Amino acid sequence: MNKYNSGKKILIIIPCVCLVLMMTGNRAIAQRQAFSYSQYMDNLTPHNPAYSLIDKAGSISTLASKQLVGIDGAPTTLLINANFPIEPVNGAVGLIVFNDKVAIENETEFNAYFAKAIQVGTNDFLAVSLNAGLRNYVANYSQLAVDDPTFKTDVRETKPNVGFGVMYYSDRFYLGLSVPELTITSLGTASVQNNTNFRNNYYFAGALITDLSEDIKFKPATLVSYTKGVPIVADISGIFYLKETLGLGANYRTNKQMAGIITINVDAFHIGYSYQFGTSSANLGGFNNATNEVTLSYRFGKASGNTKLL
Repeated sequence: MNKYNSGKKILIIIPCVCLVLMMTGNRAIAQRQAFSYSQYMDNLTPHNPAYSLIDKAGSISTLASKQLVGIDGAPTTLLINANFPIEPVNGAVGLIVFNDKVAIENETEFNAYFAKAIQVGTNDFLAVSLNAGLRNYVANYSQLAVDDPTFKTDVRETKPNVGFGVMYYSDRFYLGLSVPELTITSLGTASVQNNTNFRNNYYFAGALITDLSEDIKFKPATLVSYTKGVPIVADISGIFYLKETLGLGANYRTNKQMAGIITINVDAFHIGYSYQFGTSSANLGGFNNATNEVTLSYRFGKASGNTKLL
């Protein structure tokens, strides 16, 4: 019970001491914020593969998000990760595929990972993960203005990537720290973009499950991300679950973004939808760079019949 309360206190303290700064909104300039998504609390594996060990079932999860629906070249993100448990060693292996497009830019990543946990208490575990893969970035600047020499050179870069994660968890909470993107060296050309598109990303995450009544559970969660040269951004979320089936919640991001979230758990399937919008004075009552996000997950294996909330 003491460990449960300690985890609860940490989740309250960390977001409060984080530097709350507004990040830049222009994705075409050098300072690019690390990728984030509103429904991180239900699938943290892309940010920290050690999270995959919390669920003893295998799973396949997908995410699609779209900003400015109906506008050609608007930011679009696709993400898929597959997790396969290795019970004899209390471990898991998996694959993460990520693609992010905005106008002339296209970033793609492939990462394979291995995670392993050791039991440190009756219901407490310490997990570590290692991931490795490739990161590719393409920017077709020549498409902007054919006759302008300023935009005559396209950017093509591919780099190997390694990362690691650590997570302390039980059946009620988790706390994790990860660096899933540590670029090793350049394999491509256009080194002018070397320090703008392949910066290391750092994440702290935590969540817990509390019982408000026999049929209602509440899950607060936080995700803090840091990329060198870009202000720290913290996500703070809360979701209420009714009979472990219907989830209703909200997410606030310190770069002045907010999202409403709805999730449904039916047997081995998890479906989620979130609508994110700006909360600054420029957004409210005027132009709003809204983002629609949809998630779909399928759990398989002997543990798939149990609803996964953490």
